[in-house]
Parts: sequence; structure tokens; C-alpha cells
Amino acid sequence: MLVNSGRTLFSRASSTTSTTNTIIKRMVHNKVTIIGSGPAAHTAAIYLARAEIKPTLYEGMMANGIAAGGQLTTTTDIENFPGFPQGLLGSELMDRMKEQSVKFGTEVITETISKVDLSSKPFKFWTEFNEDGPANTTDAMILATGASARRVNLPGEETYWQQGISACAVCDGAVPIFRNKPLAVIGGGDSACEEAGFLTKYGSKVYLLVRKDHLRASTIMQRRVQKNDKIEILYNTVAVEAKGDGKLLNTLRIKNVKENQESDLQVNGLFYAIGHTPATSIVQGQVTTDESGYIKTIPGTAETNVPGFFAAGDVQDSKYRQAITSAGTGCMAGLDAERYLSSLE
Repeated sequence: MLVNSGRTLFSRASSTTSTTNTIIKRMVHNKVTIIGSGPAAHTAAIYLARAEIKPTLYEGMMANGIAAGGQLTTTTDIENFPGFPQGLLGSELMDRMKEQSVKFGTEVITETISKVDLSSKPFKFWTEFNEDGPANTTDAMILATGASARRVNLPGEETYWQQGISACAVCDGAVPIFRNKPLAVIGGGDSACEEAGFLTKYGSKVYLLVRKDHLRASTIMQRRVQKNDKIEILYNTVAVEAKGDGKLLNTLRIKNVKENQESDLQVNGLFYAIGHTPATSIVQGQVTTDESGYIKTIPGTAETNVPGFFAAGDVQDSKYRQAITSAGTGCMAGLDAERYLSSLE
């Protein structure tokens, strides 16, 4: 008897010497496989589906600890995605993107791809909990698994995440709860200095919390924050606890590590600027990446050093990390994959 479970078929045969059923899994072959569930993944899927290539998209089951839809599912209002002048919830935007890709023929599978082999064609891949079984195969593959912001893991962080705590000033800085309010940024590099400067457009004051006694940002970025009257740099300072009224952040417990003294800092917003970790571990060592793990693509394309393997979104973008730029590179990956598949015919 054949039992259909999603796209995977199982053949169940009972043994004459045992009452236990033997399960034999029939693997699948895809023309193009997309790994991811955010703007890059679904935009690539939309372009490929409209080209009648019928892509298969594995959205994952809490892959990298994030629900299908990616980082946008952890945000609230999005006001900078073109076409939505009134703004919309991050989860709503991703629901619409998924609906659109499915409408044109994308097959979405809620499984996590946990192992990939790019050493030969067709590429091989395995889903979670099936790594020791036969491989699935695909002619082309697009990796769009994104990147996750590094967190401080403060007490109170989970309570006030997206309720005062964020890892993207450009994404969330203009939200009403931060306007004309004191804000804080954690970090001492270029990104932290840039985000602190950006937040001065909205906050009444910005505290830059630096663990060391100096900034590690470039000289020009250091000068910018030091000359900005709305930015106060707190050296030798770390955050200890995020506090509030249970709904919104209003206080940050900080500690001067040099003097070993703690105090409360009244802020309504806390922004992490301590880097991101790209979700590229499944292809580490198989494709060229930079020192931080971001996949290197050929400039102006989504192509990598492995023909037929493409990267889109935050797995290859360590600079912008915006929904709209992810969608743009997803478009590039879809078009590049379409051309690649045409070249095989």
C-alpha cells in the first residue's frame, strides 16, 4: 500500500517473521529547490513559477529557531516596504508573499533541509531526521535561509523583544514608541555608530553602550558619533537587565565594568548592533564564503562559485539586510536559476 505524505511516498510491507512494518522512503527529484521562507525565497519562487518551472520551496519547521516566514515574522509594523503606505505586520507581508508564490505554482513543503551535497550533479539534499537515508536530488538550488541577529540574552529580553528591543534600527527606529524618547545602542563598531546616528533622527537622546574603553569603529565613524550632541557614549558599560511595565521597555539596568557599579538608565528603546550570523552552515566548506560565513556571489548576480547553486537574501548580504533588498536578490536568483536550467536543456 502506498501512503502519500506530502511529496514523499512510503511503501509499507509487512514481514512474515515480524509484525513490525518496514518503511521504504521513495526520494524525489526537483528541477529547482529553494531553501528558505522569507522575501528572498518567495520572490525567487514567484519568478520561477511564473516561468512555469514549478519550483519546490522548503520553508522549514522552525529552522534556525525562527518560524516559516523568516525574521519578518518576529517584527511588528513594517513601514518601509514599497506598496504599503499604511504599513503592515511582518507576518502579514510574508503571508501575502507565500500566497502569491503558491498561486503561481510553487510547491511549499514544511520540512527543514539539514544536509546538502554540492560535490556532483544533480545536487543532493536530505531533510531533517532523514540524513542517513537515500538523498533527494535537484538540478539547481537557491539558498535563502537568511541571517539571525546576535542577541545579548539579557534578563527581560524575551519579554521586551519587539516591544522596545530590536536588532535593526533602520527597520524599527521610526516606530512611534521610539519617537522623541531616549534610546540605547549596544556595540562599538561601525554598525553601532551608524545605527546610533540614524536613531538621532527619531529619539530625543541616544546612549551608545561600549564594553571597552574605546570604540573599534573606523576613525570617520568615531568622529561622527563624538561630534553628535544627541549621542552620549558610555564606555566600559554593559547592559545587565531589560525592565519595563510588562508591555513596553522603559528602563535598562547597566553596569560599569571598570568601577563595578550598576545603575538604571531610562530608555524606551534598546538596539543591538553586535552583528549577525548567516544561516549557511549546511553548505560550509562547499561554497566560497567570507570570514563571517556570508556566501560570496559573483557581483551583479546571485551566482556562486558552484554552477547551479545560487544565494539570495541575507545569506549573502552583510550590509543592507532589508526585506526589499532580500526580495531584489531573490528576483536575481530566480532569473539566474531559470537561465541556468535553460542551458542544461
